[in-house]
Amino acid sequence: MHQVQHISIYIDRPPEEVYGFASDPANLPQWAAGLASSRVEREGDEWIADAPFGRVKIKFAERNPFFVMDHDVQLASGLTVHNPMRVMPNGEGSEFLFTLVRQPDMPEEQFAKDRAAVERDLKALKDLLENA
Repeated sequence: MHQVQHISIYIDRPPEEVYGFASDPANLPQWAAGLASSRVEREGDEWIADAPFGRVKIKFAERNPFFVMDHDVQLASGLTVHNPMRVMPNGEGSEFLFTLVRQPDMPEEQFAKDRAAVERDLKALKDLLENA
């Protein structure tokens, strides 16, 4: 069993708008610096990005009416990490939820750094969408 942390943030925008923007991998560099630090390029059904930890391949769940944006990130080492992510209606706005899964043999301090990176990314998404 892996340790998990559910990280969420309220975004004062309709779920359809949040999902529409966040589910487009081309938008990742605008808000997800922890995953895509430069342009994201499509390669078949995957997206290629330069992450702070190296070049990665990203494959998102198909667009769906449930606002699920789960995605797999394949690291340069070949390891694939599954990342559950979704948007849920919350009043007039949205709750954006990312589930961070601690990988085997990951030190506690790295897990804390990953959590902080996700929190920064979600805050950037909130700021971007609420101030657009």
